[in-house]
Amino acid sequence: MSKTKIVGTMILVVGYLLVFFAADNYNFSLFNDVMPTSSAGVDRGRLPAVILDAGHGGADGGCVSYNGVPEKNINLDIMLRLKCMLEAYGYEVIVTRDKDVSIHDEGVTGLGAQKKSDMKNRLDIMNSRENAIVISIHQNQFTDPKYSGAQMFYSATNPESERLASAMQQAFVNELQPDNKRETKLSGKELYLIYFAKAPSVMIECGFLSNPQEADLLQTEDYRKKVAFTIFKGINEYCGVA
Repeated sequence: MSKTKIVGTMILVVGYLLVFFAADNYNFSLFNDVMPTSSAGVDRGRLPAVILDAGHGGADGGCVSYNGVPEKNINLDIMLRLKCMLEAYGYEVIVTRDKDVSIHDEGVTGLGAQKKSDMKNRLDIMNSRENAIVISIHQNQFTDPKYSGAQMFYSATNPESERLASAMQQAFVNELQPDNKRETKLSGKELYLIYFAKAPSVMIECGFLSNPQEADLLQTEDYRKKVAFTIFKGINEYCGVA
């Protein structure tokens, strides 16, 4: 291996380590000063924007864990950690929400109407950029608590979405869940956001809150940081900069 390739690989590894261990801190202003400006020849100007959607929020808590914890704040915490990692690595990141809120239009009343307005506004954000990918973060639930593991959902409306979903599923197997045998799943209009999003899009069900062991993990900061880093690696793999 040439000296140039060795140096490039070392920079990439150091960059990943810095991103991972700094993920506990949402303020990356100081950390950005020590991030490498280039990793193994990556042209950051050609990276797509990443649009991050933390599912649910506000009055809409999403599914609830076996011990009563709603998914909305788990989604948000993972998203915020992921946002910091991506920005530190040079991606432009756009989020649908950065706090525990619904983003429905002002003055809309009633949970049903608020949810419809919220979804429309999220989709508008997702379709606001041409060169972008969309990552929607959720948690799963089922009546039988034995089921566990992350699973990716995608739509056929953009042919690149399947490749993005596959990269994400493989990242979870490689980084976090080596025994995960789940396959990516094609969805239809029932998953409104990823169906109508124009960019390559994936909904990531990070785990099952109905499974006590997985729910307990997802309620720890350390595991949520690992989930965020796994998604970060999946994005890099999809973009060809892993």
